[in-house]
Amino acid sequence: QVQLVESGGGLVQPGGSLRLSCEASRITFSIYTMGWYRQAPGKQRELVATITRGGDTNYEDSVKGRFTISRDNAKNTAYLQMNSLTVEDTAVYYCNAVYLMNRYWGQGTQVTVSE
Repeated sequence: QVQLVESGGGLVQPGGSLRLSCEASRITFSIYTMGWYRQAPGKQRELVATITRGGDTNYEDSVKGRFTISRDNAKNTAYLQMNSLTVEDTAVYYCNAVYLMNRYWGQGTQVTVSE
C-alpha cells in the first residue's frame, strides 16, 4: 500500500533549525501535490506549506520567510526546511500527498521547540 514516511523531527532550541523529510512509496510521486501540515496539542491540524507537481509553493502566513518546502522527484521525497523556530512551531508534523481524489497521510513526526 501507499506509504509516506516522515523523518527529521526532534527537540530544538528556539532559533534553531530542522529539516523534515517525507519519503513516498507506491505512488507516482511526481504528479502529486505534496504538503506539510501540523497539529499542536489541543488544536486542529493546519496547513503549513504545499508544493505542486510544477514546483509552485504556498505557505501559511506564520511560516513565510522561515520555512521552505521542496521536492526531489528522483528520490520520491519532499522536504520542509524550518529555520528560526519558535515555541509556537511545536507540533506533530504530517506529510500529505494529493492527486485528484487520492489523498494520503504520513504517520507524523514530532517537532518540539524548547529551551
